[in-house]
Amino acid sequence: MKISVLLPYKENFSPDYAGAVSIFLKDTIKISKYRKYITVYGHTNLKKKLLSNYKNINFTKFFFRSSSKIYINKFLENEKNKKSTFIEIHNRPAYIKLLYKINKNLVLYFHNNPLEMKSSKSVNERIEILKKTKKIIFNSKWTLNKFKSGLDKKYYRKKLEVINPSTLKKKINFKNKKKIILFVGRLNKSKGYDIFGKAIIRILNKYTEWIGVVIGDEPREKYIFNHERLKLLSFQKHNVVSKWFEKSDIAITCSRWEEPFGRVALEASSAGCAVLISHRGGLPEASPKAIKIKNLNVKNLEIAIKKLIKNPNYKKSLQKKIYNHFFLTNTYTTKKIDNYRKELLSKLL
Repeated sequence: MKISVLLPYKENFSPDYAGAVSIFLKDTIKISKYRKYITVYGHTNLKKKLLSNYKNINFTKFFFRSSSKIYINKFLENEKNKKSTFIEIHNRPAYIKLLYKINKNLVLYFHNNPLEMKSSKSVNERIEILKKTKKIIFNSKWTLNKFKSGLDKKYYRKKLEVINPSTLKKKINFKNKKKIILFVGRLNKSKGYDIFGKAIIRILNKYTEWIGVVIGDEPREKYIFNHERLKLLSFQKHNVVSKWFEKSDIAITCSRWEEPFGRVALEASSAGCAVLISHRGGLPEASPKAIKIKNLNVKNLEIAIKKLIKNPNYKKSLQKKIYNHFFLTNTYTTKKIDNYRKELLSKLL
């Protein structure tokens, strides 16, 4: 038996710059009952890898040739030695057509809006995907509903499933929480960093015992916010970010765009933060008990933060409600993944 997990070729499967997909796979594969049969395939130049059962696909990019096709063809060279029982493809519906000629046992994971991805935008493209896969997994009900848009139920009955991302539930002593307001993510307009930046400066000017912490980067956009109590830490490894969640009182995810799920809100909830989110995409699924800002702007974000600061008992109550409700642990999610693997293997072996 061989289970191959195929990453998008641009995904860095490394602790030095791991994305949400890589963290999700690292956390679930290492505790899966099928872990000894799993090999993760990807393409990264970074030396450190998140798991030992990772195999790098090395190839040279050519200006006039599709990197995706080269990547898939290199992967298929590995298949000649030992064919995969089935292949789990992450976030690249375009890979389905290329792989189906060689292996009919395909599982596709969507981590983003299917209607904005190559080869799944149209109804006909999604019908084709349904015909050529054994299972399709979505990271939220929101992404699932986007995929189902315009489709007749006859096409997707029993084949589609939501499996949310997960994380460890941290052991929290709420007495150790500090007066920290935390923002983690890309420092761009889509993530609402411009809104956060303006709001946090106002908050820090008024409440001198509080500090702001920003973790993330963005080479394509520049928003400059400076304050003596605003720490700008750039990109940090996942384990470092987790420590900041554990000691922070408030965590902000104020995205403008429709977040397919919301890894930051998930991590903040698992660490007992008072979470503020915009009411966009799958964010409410990542932290169902969070405060949801429906009309997102600087003023409303500032008001929501002030309410928490001025009412410590309310803040503590919200933290405990979010923390106690948290159930998306790695064990919970891995069990769901292994259940469909077991079902699929029973039909194939």
